[in-house]
Amino acid sequence: MTPDLPPVAPSVTAELVEALSPRLRKRLDAGVTKLVARPAVREGDTVRIAVDDETDVVLHAPGGTVTGADAIRCGCLLAPDCLHRAAAASAAPVADEVPPPSPAPAEAAEAREGTEPVPGTGPAAQPDRTGPAETETATAEQRAAARTVRDAAAAVLEAGADGAGAVLQAGLLHAAHTARLAGLPRASAAAVSVVTGVRAARSADPGYRLADLAGALADVLGVAHRLPHATGPDLTELRGTARQPYRPDGSLRLYGLFSEPVLTATGYAGAVTWTADADGRLYTVSDVAPGGPARATGAADRAVRIGDTALTHRELSRAGLAVSGATVSPTGRLGAGAGVRAVRASGAAWHAEPLDRLWAVPAAEQVARALNGGQDLLFLEVTLTGTVRETTGDCLLADCAGLPLRLATAHDDPSLPHRDNLRLLAAARGSQLRIVARLVPEPLPRALLLAVEHPTDPAARVDLGLDRLRHADLPAGAVAPPAEAAPTADEVPLHLLRRRVHQAVSGGRRVLASAGSVSGDAVRLRRLGLATAGDLLDDLHAAAADRSRDAFGRLLPADTDHFARAWLAAAVYTDAVERALCAGGWGAATTGTPSSEPSSATLARG
Repeated sequence: MTPDLPPVAPSVTAELVEALSPRLRKRLDAGVTKLVARPAVREGDTVRIAVDDETDVVLHAPGGTVTGADAIRCGCLLAPDCLHRAAAASAAPVADEVPPPSPAPAEAAEAREGTEPVPGTGPAAQPDRTGPAETETATAEQRAAARTVRDAAAAVLEAGADGAGAVLQAGLLHAAHTARLAGLPRASAAAVSVVTGVRAARSADPGYRLADLAGALADVLGVAHRLPHATGPDLTELRGTARQPYRPDGSLRLYGLFSEPVLTATGYAGAVTWTADADGRLYTVSDVAPGGPARATGAADRAVRIGDTALTHRELSRAGLAVSGATVSPTGRLGAGAGVRAVRASGAAWHAEPLDRLWAVPAAEQVARALNGGQDLLFLEVTLTGTVRETTGDCLLADCAGLPLRLATAHDDPSLPHRDNLRLLAAARGSQLRIVARLVPEPLPRALLLAVEHPTDPAARVDLGLDRLRHADLPAGAVAPPAEAAPTADEVPLHLLRRRVHQAVSGGRRVLASAGSVSGDAVRLRRLGLATAGDLLDDLHAAAADRSRDAFGRLLPADTDHFARAWLAAAVYTDAVERALCAGGWGAATTGTPSSEPSSATLARG
């Protein structure tokens, strides 16, 4: 995947790949590899790729996105049925799917800012009434779409990221498009996230995380598995909403907290600025669009897109904003409609009201809020105690009210200053600082460091993804201590199951089928009280190795659905236990945190 290409709608990629002959489909992955190595030149809304000295592939992206198959053209002799068009679409980032054309008047009204789309409405999504009149179930079309998504996602899991080439990716994108047309935006978005993660894995993207891809696969398989049987509020949640609903919120007086860069594997970049009102509620202002690292670092100095204010994101993070006619999404994102007015106002220091109250909330309470589905930002007071060396790089050690805490970089891209700033902060050992971090749900307390109080000026703050610390900003005589080796800890051996879950995502069924005997791991899990984990590990390997033969001894096609269900049960279990361990590590209480190990029967029902 190359950031020089504009995002392409999932339906476009699916259409172009589906149109290829079987012979060309076998050559598609090689075609993608060859195409991404060629130079791409952008001219306004057009991107031109030189296939060779005489042939170009042209992508026309009005508004920054390719929304139709006819917008990708090739000058070779085999066009339009050539490999190059499908390869270009498969190499480009995946765009947000555009809504179906020509909506009905009521649906068109829902698309305007300030109204909330009703999930499952429209001619393709009328509920089946198979039970009592008030019980809503999924439509036949939605059940079929969910099955399509589940089959396509199971095929990707079967192959693993290493084997899920452009054809399997296109199959999942086609399923995502089908789900969106059936009124299942959550399943559609989850499927696209899996494709994005697979492409990041295959292209060795520095931002790729195996755990993120595993989570995306568990999400899409879980939604597709549960939706056909869901009713009422559960069905509404599983359907999701097609767009962020914005609601009027009157007048707001906001105080800047910090800004962070955005740089995704899907080819989007920009900045998000966080603000808070007098009651401590958080609001965001974002500027994210197709682009690469240069846009992520430059967006902070662009004017925010609210009203007529000329404040940049960097300025807003330290100033204030008075907004009238505000519209706000459920996640706190501020709308930029025509009726919104905004002017600059005075800001507040982190130690002054009203921002000071954010740090007054106990850390355990903040973690519980995050694990229960709330905001995952943590406002903590810490004392820096040193650094520790991990496999992914060095991270800061800090004391948070007696709790040992690890602070890692929020982004590893070398164009962003996260890692350089963390190394300098290590020299401020012993400093007591207020920080803003994002929770990482692991057994040991851990968070991603986003912003920090200036080491020598408590009235100032440093946005670690945008500002660069200098040695002069540190206390006099500060010297970075050598990083220590990560200490061993007596942890619940959940990694014995987690690593198998992750191995399947990376290498597919074949990795687990050839992994050899794991009876020792299962025995160890049962001995330490994780009987369900042992059972799930056995089931996962049994499903991976289950290949029947016909009367002539030939292997029959693998049961991808059986393997996907075994993997999903293991992934759901691992997530539930990790959440419980994370809550225990921080001393937090979470809604639905299991007081004992969930059973296999419970996982099967879920």
